[in-house]
Amino acid sequence: MIFIIISSVVFLDQTTKFLATKFLQLNTPLPLIKNFFNLTLVHNRGAAFGMFQNQVFMFLWISIFAIALIICCLRDKKNSFNFKISLSLILGGAVGNLIDRARFGFVIDFLDFRVWPVFNCADSVITIAAILLTWELLFKKNAA
Repeated sequence: MIFIIISSVVFLDQTTKFLATKFLQLNTPLPLIKNFFNLTLVHNRGAAFGMFQNQVFMFLWISIFAIALIICCLRDKKNSFNFKISLSLILGGAVGNLIDRARFGFVIDFLDFRVWPVFNCADSVITIAAILLTWELLFKKNAA
């Protein structure tokens, strides 16, 4: 189950990024919902909100370390099912963005809600999983 979740997230992320690079022009918004939602292909050379620009090797090592830590947590039989699901989603998103950084030196982003920095499917999954993980850790007994 965990492997299916991770590979599904990576597949979704990489497929949508492939389609974005194939059909969108760099830094040129394609409005889908006027004044609300665009598809805008950008190359994010930083972290969240574009911080720490052009620190590719730092991001690669941090990602590898985080992935290794998540794998260790996933292997621990004491962790709850929901905790492992959340970590699996985060791992899938981290791997998706790591693939971009390793291949291109930047992360491909394309979802643009105009009031928030442009992001991608991996970022969305990581955010949702972080919320689920926080809920699990704060409100469930024996979560981790």
